[in-house]
Amino acid sequence: MQKILIFLALVLSDILSKYFVFYYIDLYQFIKITYFFDITHIHNFGVSFGLFSGTIPSLVLILIGLLVTAFVMYLYINSNDTLERWGLFIIICGAIANIVDRSINGYVIDFLYFHINQFYWPAFNFADIYISLGIIMIIVNMVKKINKS
Repeated sequence: MQKILIFLALVLSDILSKYFVFYYIDLYQFIKITYFFDITHIHNFGVSFGLFSGTIPSLVLILIGLLVTAFVMYLYINSNDTLERWGLFIIICGAIANIVDRSINGYVIDFLYFHINQFYWPAFNFADIYISLGIIMIIVNMVKKINKS
């Protein structure tokens, strides 16, 4: 029950944040929050960081996302390690949120934008943070296991 509530909280926070951005921030508008952080509204038709934008149809990206998510779920079900399971779980939450967004819109809404002067990190969303955090948790867990042996 606890994981269901966490899953719903993470996925809904991502979807609701994208909803807010879609309806209240104009496309390509940048709202300065700090000197290095803006909120924006960008439609990502590609994969991470907009790679392959416009070259792979949305339906194909959805199917690939579902296949990868199914594989991560398989890893989750077969894992006996607590930290690894949490990492995989958080990755699943992010993947599902982005798949829902792409299924509804045909693209993923990105809105968190970090930059320093003319150097910038591509815009991303909460689901991307979940996926990145889950990967970091798995890597940390692997490093801990390697250091034990």
